Amino acid sequence: MFQSQKGVDEELKKQRRIAEENDTRRRAARAGLPYLDLIAAKIPVNLKALRLLKEDESKRTMVIPFELTQAKLLIAAYDPLKPESAEVIERLKKGHASEVFVVSPNSLAYGWGYYQYVTDVKDISGSVNINPAHLEELFAKISTINDLTAEIEAHTGEFTSQMLEIVIAGGLALKASDIHLEANEDSGAFRLRMDGVLHNAYDKFEKATYHSIVTRVKLLSNLKLNIHGEAQDGRFTIHAKGKSIEVRTSVIPSEYGETVVMRLLDPTSLKVNLEELGWRPDLLAIAKHEISQPNGLILNTGPTGSGKTTTLYAFLQHVRNTEINIITVEDPIEYHLAGISQTQVDEAADYTFANGLRSILRQDPDVVLVGEIRDKDTAETALNAALTGHLVFSTLHTNDSVGAIPRLLNLGAQAQILAPGLRLIIAQRLVRVLCDDCKKPRELAPEAKARIRKFLDELPPVIDKAGYADIRVYEPVGCEKCQGIGYRGRTSVFELFTVTTEIQRLIYGNITDFDLKDAARKQGMIFLQEDGVLKIISGITSIEEVEDVTGSVEWWPR
Repeated sequence: MFQSQKGVDEELKKQRRIAEENDTRRRAARAGLPYLDLIAAKIPVNLKALRLLKEDESKRTMVIPFELTQAKLLIAAYDPLKPESAEVIERLKKGHASEVFVVSPNSLAYGWGYYQYVTDVKDISGSVNINPAHLEELFAKISTINDLTAEIEAHTGEFTSQMLEIVIAGGLALKASDIHLEANEDSGAFRLRMDGVLHNAYDKFEKATYHSIVTRVKLLSNLKLNIHGEAQDGRFTIHAKGKSIEVRTSVIPSEYGETVVMRLLDPTSLKVNLEELGWRPDLLAIAKHEISQPNGLILNTGPTGSGKTTTLYAFLQHVRNTEINIITVEDPIEYHLAGISQTQVDEAADYTFANGLRSILRQDPDVVLVGEIRDKDTAETALNAALTGHLVFSTLHTNDSVGAIPRLLNLGAQAQILAPGLRLIIAQRLVRVLCDDCKKPRELAPEAKARIRKFLDELPPVIDKAGYADIRVYEPVGCEKCQGIGYRGRTSVFELFTVTTEIQRLIYGNITDFDLKDAARKQGMIFLQEDGVLKIISGITSIEEVEDVTGSVEWWPR
C-alpha cells in the first residue's frame, strides 16, 4: 500500500528534525557546552527572562534568555562562540549567575513564539493580589449570577486582567467551587459550579477576549503559552480579604480552542468541624468512637466530589492534639491544616502513596492519612500500619461501604491482615440542602404517608422512630436568598459499616456482597439511600437530590 503524500511529508519533517537535533548535539560537544531541546523538554519560557533581550536582537544573534530565577539565568543559543552571540551572552550574564545551552533553530523558534506575550503582560509571579477595595465593591454588587453577568457586560471593553478579576471575584462572591471557561465556535463562555451543579454565567465573550483570558490564566499558572494541543495543569494563588485562596488550573484542548477549569480552594469554606457534616446522632457516635481508637484502618468510599477528603480532614482535626504526631500523604494537598504535617505525592521523585506511607512510618506517627488506596502495595502497607499501632485514614473508590472489602481483596490484600486491620468503612455522597427561606411543604396523600411509615417501621431499632412522627416533605421553590435555585449549601448522606467480629469471620471465608450486606443489616446498618430518605422526611433535602446520588427510590410515592 502506497503511503499518502501527507504521510511522506510528515516523515520527512520528522527525519529533518532528528538530523537537526543530532547536529546540535555535535556542535554542543565541540563547544564544550550542554545541549538542550526546549521543545522535547517542554520548558515554558519565562517572560521576565525574555524581557532582558529585545526580539529583533534575539533573532539576529540567535540567542534567547529563557529562565530567570533568583539563583540563575538560563540562556539558549545556536552558536554561543559566534562573536555577535558571545557579546550578547556576556551582556546578559552581568549581574546574574548563568548557564548557557546550545540549541537548534527549532528550539529558538519555539522560544521566540513567547515574544508575542511580552508587550502587553506584566510580570507574573504565580499569585494575584485583588485590590481589597475593588473586591469589596464587587462583593457588594454580586449576590446572584445575574448580577455577575451584568457586571461582565458592563466591562466588556476592559483589560484582560480586569475581566479575569471580575470572573474570579464573582466565583468567590457566589461561593463557587469551580470556574469553567469553555470555547465555543464563535464565542467563549464561562460557568460556575455551585453546590455541585454547573450554572451558566456568561456565554458572549468575543473569541479574542476569550483567548486573552485563557492566556492570562496560563501565565498565572506558569503553563506553556504556545502549546495548545495537549493538556496542562498548574496553579496560582489569590490574595484577598486577608486570606490566600489556591486556584488549581486544568487546561485541555477542545474543538474550538482551549477549555479551562479553575478550582477555587477557599480555606474558610472547609468544614472541619465534625458535627457540621450532616451525621445522624447514632452515626456521629459511631464515628467518634472509632476515630478515638489507637489503631486500625478507617476508609471513606465514594466517587470523586462526594466529600470524602473533607470528612477525613474533619477526623484529623477532631483527633489532633499536641501529644500525637499526625502526617499525611496526599495527591494533591487540598487544604493546609494547622498542626499537621502534610506531604504530597510526586511521581517523578517516586514518592507514591505506598512509598510515601513507608517514609511516613519512619517518622513515628500516631495518625496517618493516605489520600487514596489504588493498588496492592498501598493497601497492604496501610493495613500493616493499622496492625502495628497506627490509626490510618484513607479513601477508596467503591459504590458503597460493603463493596470496599471485595475491592481490597481483588487488589490483592490478604484476608489475614484485612480482617483484623479494618475498623470502619464509610460511604458518602453530597446532596443540596433546601433553602429554608423558600422551601414549601408538599401535600402527601394518606397512602403516601403510609408508605413512608412502612419504610420507617422496617428500619433497624437504631433509628428513633418517634423523631420522625411528624412526616413533612418539602420541595424547592427559589428566592433571592438562594438566587432562585431553591437550594443553599450541601450536606452529606452517610452509610457506616463497622467491622465487627462477625464481619471479620466472613472476610476469612468465601464471601459475596450479599453475605456482607445481610450481616451489616443484622448488626443495624442503615444503607446510604435510607439515610437520604431520612433527610427528605426531616425537611433537609428533596427526593430529586437523593435519587440523583443514590439511584431511584422505587417505593417513593410519586
